[in-house]
Amino acid sequence: MPATGPFDLRAFDLRAVEHAIANTEFAGHLQHFATVASTNDLALDAAKAGARHGVWIADEQTAGRGRGNHAWHSAPGDGLYMTALVAPPIPVQSALGLSFTTAIAVQSAIASVAGFSIRDQIDIRWPNDLLLTGKEGIARKCGGILIDTVSNHATSSAPATLRYAVIGIGINVNHVIFPPELDPIATSLRREQPNPSQPLRREPLTAAILLALDDEIRRLTSNLEPRTSDLTQFSSWISGKRVRVEARDPTPNDPAPGGYTGTTAGLDPSGFLLVHGDDGQFHTVLSGGLREP
Repeated sequence: MPATGPFDLRAFDLRAVEHAIANTEFAGHLQHFATVASTNDLALDAAKAGARHGVWIADEQTAGRGRGNHAWHSAPGDGLYMTALVAPPIPVQSALGLSFTTAIAVQSAIASVAGFSIRDQIDIRWPNDLLLTGKEGIARKCGGILIDTVSNHATSSAPATLRYAVIGIGINVNHVIFPPELDPIATSLRREQPNPSQPLRREPLTAAILLALDDEIRRLTSNLEPRTSDLTQFSSWISGKRVRVEARDPTPNDPAPGGYTGTTAGLDPSGFLLVHGDDGQFHTVLSGGLREP
C-alpha cells in the first residue's frame, strides 16, 4: 500500500508479514537482514544443513545474481530481495515447472498489491522474468526469479523426487533511478504508479508473494483443481511471440551456440518452451533467455 508519510525504506516490519502468512508453511520461518551477500546462498547453506523450510529477506544484496550470472543492481531498502526454501514431495519432472509456477505467484501478488493487470501490464517473459508495461507503453523488467533444485536419486521402485528447491525472488519496488546501462530496460513498481513520489511498503508485497506461492505449491502436492493448460493468460511470450533465444548451454536438440530467432510455439509436455526457428526447425529451449529480436 502507498505510504501515508515519510518512512525509512529499510525499516522492514517482519511481524506484519508473519501475521499475514500465519496459515502457510512459511509461518515462523522468516528472517530479515539489512545486508547480505545473497539470500539464495543463505538458503542453500541452511538446506545443506538439513532445513527444509525458511524465508530469507534482505534490504540489500551485495553479491546477488540473475539467471546466467547476470549482474543484479541492489539499492538498500528499494527492492524486495527474498529467498524461500521449499521441499514439496513431488517428482523431479514436476519440479521443472517451479520457475513458471513461482512467476505466476509473483505476478498475482504484484497485481493485487500494486494494482497492475495480469499480462497486459505485468507479463511473464518465460520462464522467470517479470516485465512491467508502464505509462510509456514500454515493457521493462521489474523482477526476476532464480531457482536452484536438488533431487533425490531414483530407485528401482520409485522415480527421482525433489529434495528441496531454493527460490530466489527479486523485485524492483521503490527504485527511482537505475545505472545508465540498466535504465532503458528496467523499471520499478513505484516508477509506474500514478503518483511515483510516494514510496511503497515492501511488507504487503512480501506477504502476498508468500501467500500466492504457498497456494501454488499446494496445487502441486494435493488434489486441488490444476491450473488451466492455457498459460497464455499469464504470459504473452509463450505462443506467437517473435523472440531471440540467447542459448547458453547448447545441446543436441538446441545446437545454436550463438542463439537463434523464431516464434514461440507453446510448451512441450515437460513445460519447456518450443520455438519455431527461422531455420524451419522446432527448438526446445532447455536453457538460455528470451529477448525481443
